[in-house]
Amino acid sequence: MKTFLRKIFYNAATLNRKNIQNFLKFNDEAVLLDLGCDDGEFTVSLAEKLKCNTIHGVEIVPERIELSERKGIIVKNFDLNGRFEYNNESFDIIHANQVIEHIYNSDNFLSEIHRILKPGGFAIISTENASSWCNIFACLLGWQIFSLTNFSNKKQGIGNPFSIHRGENPELSSWNHVRIYNIRGLKEYFEAFGFKVEQIKGAGYFPLPAILGNIDKTHSHFITFKVVK
Repeated sequence: MKTFLRKIFYNAATLNRKNIQNFLKFNDEAVLLDLGCDDGEFTVSLAEKLKCNTIHGVEIVPERIELSERKGIIVKNFDLNGRFEYNNESFDIIHANQVIEHIYNSDNFLSEIHRILKPGGFAIISTENASSWCNIFACLLGWQIFSLTNFSNKKQGIGNPFSIHRGENPELSSWNHVRIYNIRGLKEYFEAFGFKVEQIKGAGYFPLPAILGNIDKTHSHFITFKVVK
């Protein structure tokens, strides 16, 4: 069962990344920032879609920073809950995939993204959806929703017997989920900070094919927003 759940989760995560890439169009003069760039592999794929050469990233894991820098990414290491170490209006495009759910000061997070975006620039922000069908069914059973089982430094997968990380030890406390959003909540949240929501995509519709999440975005497992300053 756990193998099956991992497979459908990663199928949805793969489609979610394709949704992110599909928000991008050729712009070889773009300055790109990836918040939570990890090893830089996906960051580079975004730059390749844009055909741009100026790529920045933020990452806190030293080993991942080194891997990103090897790929030509200019990486900074700082806490995304505080002030971002960039000047006003520095970037054309900002990307954050599966990051906002880890941020305890999300007001600051959105405010800082807005500050460092150029006028007319846009951000692509993706996260898990509190209103996905699997989360709804888990809630009805009295279980911890799938998207909020990794919240403790002691163990992962707490409160849900089908969590794919159940019983595992957390690698980093920064990987814990702090809060989970749904579509309406996140849309109004972006608007509160001066963004215009231009487009929303969905991925994952457990246990059905992941593509259905782009039809019924309200109940998809991943939701991705393109928001414009």
